[in-house]
Amino acid sequence: MGAPPVVCVVFLSGVFVSALGGDKHSLYYIYTVLSKDVALPGIYEFTALGLLDDRAIDYYNSQEQVKVPKQDWMKEKMQPDYWDKGTQSRKSKEQWFKVNVEILMQRMRHNETDLHVLQWRHGCEIDEADGKPTFLRGIVEYSYDGDEFLSFDDDNMRWIAPVAQALPTKRKWDDVPILNQYIKGYLERECVDWLTKFMQYGKESLRNHSKPDVHALAKKSTTNSGRLILTCLATGLYPKDVKLNVRKFQTSLPEHLLRSSGVRPNGDGTYQLRKSVEIQEDNTADYDCYVTHSTFEEPIITTWDIKCSECWSSSSGLVGGAISGVVVILGGIIFVLINMWITGAENVETVVYYEQAGQKGNSRN
Repeated sequence: MGAPPVVCVVFLSGVFVSALGGDKHSLYYIYTVLSKDVALPGIYEFTALGLLDDRAIDYYNSQEQVKVPKQDWMKEKMQPDYWDKGTQSRKSKEQWFKVNVEILMQRMRHNETDLHVLQWRHGCEIDEADGKPTFLRGIVEYSYDGDEFLSFDDDNMRWIAPVAQALPTKRKWDDVPILNQYIKGYLERECVDWLTKFMQYGKESLRNHSKPDVHALAKKSTTNSGRLILTCLATGLYPKDVKLNVRKFQTSLPEHLLRSSGVRPNGDGTYQLRKSVEIQEDNTADYDCYVTHSTFEEPIITTWDIKCSECWSSSSGLVGGAISGVVVILGGIIFVLINMWITGAENVETVVYYEQAGQKGNSRN
């Protein structure tokens, strides 16, 4: 690749981060392996992250090599042997992923010079609207360099290969019906059990709501000196479901005229959403940000005061700060951290390893 290496760690709203309502909950785990060490702070060859309702509950990386709790209630409720077994499971997965990213690079005919990423996510989502957990869906997906490589069809208990290079793996795994049956059972029953157990353990912190701050900001367009970028920003919100409209004379602008960040996580367990529109610098129309959220009794309306926060300064201002809080550019390939298998289900992982890693000398992906 001709461009200098850039690694972006992002969570993509609506793709990998589930958009669930107040009665719906999710449990996912993230496993990500890089084909080589990038020697950058905070970026590791292998990471594993557990997410309950999109909040981190445990974490592992290839440097510390210890599975640790990310919530106080996880530390208090889960016994020491849970973390010991989880650490051993993470170490075995780390080795499996390192082997398989090399196999995929060969299959894709990629060399070792460029950076490549193998990812795996799995988990489940439930609805508690009637007071009891109802299974909504289960996800098992592999991706390579941010593109879908292989996914599990839970309804039909078969693997889906969107690219030709994944067909050998699909055929191999579909030839083990007991494996697919077990995965289906895990997604629809055991994963749901773990999800509801964790929800019970962390019910107080998980049900804490946070009101968003709403800002209407403007800065100079970088491509046209006579235009401004007007941005509506709602940040610090939880839960993540929010509706934000950019309005002109109290009429919402159509979405195709706007640029949206999608709902993105902040570093403190809350979320933010930005929507922007480009306007003439001398535009005197009344613009405002119209935001509805479960923490508001009435919608919040924040009016733009026709000031430009960056017209006389090169600083990035609040909008720039918000952007940097969402996307951390660390320095060439963009990859996505995908949510993954629950660490507590070590028996499921053993069955998966039967086919993926149990046959020495064969392709194990």
